[in-house]
Amino acid sequence: MKLTTMQASEFKKMFMTGADNLANNVDLVNALNVFPVPDGDTGTNMNMTFQSGVASMMESSTHSVGELATKVAKGLLMGARGNSGVILSQIFRGFSQAIADLESLDSQSFAKAFMGGVESAYKAVMKPVEGTILTVARESALRGEKKAQQTEDIVEVMESIVKGAQESLDHTPELLPVLKQVGVVDSGGKGLLCIYEGFLASLTGQSLTEKEEASVNQHAHAIFEEKNEHPVRMEDITFGYCTEIMVRISQDYSKHQVFNYEDFRQTLNKMGDSLLVVADDEIIKVHVHTEDPGKVMQLGQSYGELIKVKVENMREQVRSLEAKEEALKQPSDLLSEHPVQEKEFAIIAVASGQGLIDLFKSMGVSYVIAGGQTMNPSTQDFVEAMDQVHAKNILILPNNKNIQMAAEQATQVAQVPAKVVATKSITQGIAAMLMFNPEASIEENQEIMQNYAQSTASGQITTAIRDSQINDISIKENDFMAILDGNIILADEDLSYVLKTLILEMIEDDSELVTLIVGETGSQALADEIEAVLQESHPDIEVEVIQGDQPVYQYFVSVD
Repeated sequence: MKLTTMQASEFKKMFMTGADNLANNVDLVNALNVFPVPDGDTGTNMNMTFQSGVASMMESSTHSVGELATKVAKGLLMGARGNSGVILSQIFRGFSQAIADLESLDSQSFAKAFMGGVESAYKAVMKPVEGTILTVARESALRGEKKAQQTEDIVEVMESIVKGAQESLDHTPELLPVLKQVGVVDSGGKGLLCIYEGFLASLTGQSLTEKEEASVNQHAHAIFEEKNEHPVRMEDITFGYCTEIMVRISQDYSKHQVFNYEDFRQTLNKMGDSLLVVADDEIIKVHVHTEDPGKVMQLGQSYGELIKVKVENMREQVRSLEAKEEALKQPSDLLSEHPVQEKEFAIIAVASGQGLIDLFKSMGVSYVIAGGQTMNPSTQDFVEAMDQVHAKNILILPNNKNIQMAAEQATQVAQVPAKVVATKSITQGIAAMLMFNPEASIEENQEIMQNYAQSTASGQITTAIRDSQINDISIKENDFMAILDGNIILADEDLSYVLKTLILEMIEDDSELVTLIVGETGSQALADEIEAVLQESHPDIEVEVIQGDQPVYQYFVSVD
């Protein structure tokens, strides 16, 4: 079958088939997790995100491919769940922008759309990592672009894109050492391949069936930790001034340079780290950590007028944080002394389990979104929550690293100042709430809450869903696993042994408090037993047991 011009009807069918193929393979993509924890939800997140985009498209009766693509992108944006869903939404945001004004597509514009998706996705990720969905998107789009120079047949272009995606996916272990160590590939890339295979099936008329479970061992996703962006120790600081500027781009080229995003970003990249640049035709927004804020401002002024400038001395912030941490050793209750003033501030947190929901509300959280592992809230969920709290300033605690990007995306469309406190666990969220100060600015609260939360060790107990080998740890299905700051440190069939070992690993010489949060499948009796053991072995340490009712994890543990 040859197709030289794609009309709206073919475009709709292509996206519907892509969505169907991803949906048919959700369980497979979910299972592709090198860690045998029951939270492999990449497939679920990508599926729900993509289904949201297709649903938005189906509401339109337009005959313009460009308008349909815009509807898809809007639906994906608001329905994005988890990091994989957010990146997927950015891929198709760029895809739609590249063809927004077109009524139909030829092979050249079809390939251009995929390249637009790659550019958008790479810009959205602060520190792009090769060997992930980004690599699969980029290398497959390049194959499509090359093919479009040789043929007018859109089907042939899509065949090249699918072939490029498959080869790229198979090559990811060569790009990420952690993948090569276990001999697997990226699940986000696999999910994208499923969509592209659906696109091709629609164009050729072939049928697609769910993949065999045997391919699980060949396609899996490795979890690895990100380096904390915000320093908590003086020695962590290389560039000491957190600098933010906003520039109104001038059209007076006799006085100002013509703005080029890539040139501008590369120049800033040489001035520091933690760089974020967002720009449109009128405004440039910059966040960077640098040793010379003046040079950043001068660079901004070369393109137009500075309309906002903010510089914070991070070394001074660390000094302040150290002083507050010292003050925490004395009995105090910041929240009772300074109750949350909802008209000025609202805090939104993500948690699952009635006990945890009640706990966060008691600490001053205004709105709790039900969610967490296996149930990631969407960008739309955060937007709706922000509308409900009616506050001048909003802080969001995602309490899960896979929820952070959706939260960040929601703050970009917020009607009021909104910031994400990058909490990666429930225990970090609880720690962050202890540092909230309603008399401070939203930026100050974000910095202090985030720094303190990320200095808090997080322990978790959950059940292995399959046999596995992680580094030197042999794991059997149904073993209880101890996870410390994202790393599996022990697996055994004896829950009491695993929990005690985890807590003892977390206790240090200056530890004062162990907090044990019991999940819906955890044992209160075991928690009481652990408390008694610790009181005998560590009489100077206080033990607090909380009924959290959280799913998936029998226990959360923090030690302060």
